[in-house]
Amino acid sequence: MLMTSLAWSLKAWLALSVPETGRWKAARRKEKLHLLKMEFRTFVTTIIRIPCQIVQTSRRTIYRLLNGNTMQPVFWRLVESLQL
Repeated sequence: MLMTSLAWSLKAWLALSVPETGRWKAARRKEKLHLLKMEFRTFVTTIIRIPCQIVQTSRRTIYRLLNGNTMQPVFWRLVESLQL
């Protein structure tokens, strides 16, 4: 029960961390609310279980997403906002 509560809180925290500023504010707010109201299994499938190829070169690590979905732009905005 505790793990489920923590996972649900993580989903809500990530959804609230998605920025909604800029030119497309209304559309981004809609995506944010969609992510917030999303069922947990759907969230895991679309955001957490993204197939990725990891390539390590001598100086850097490259992550290549192998499959796209409709939430991929939201995923990249979330990654960008968490790196700051």
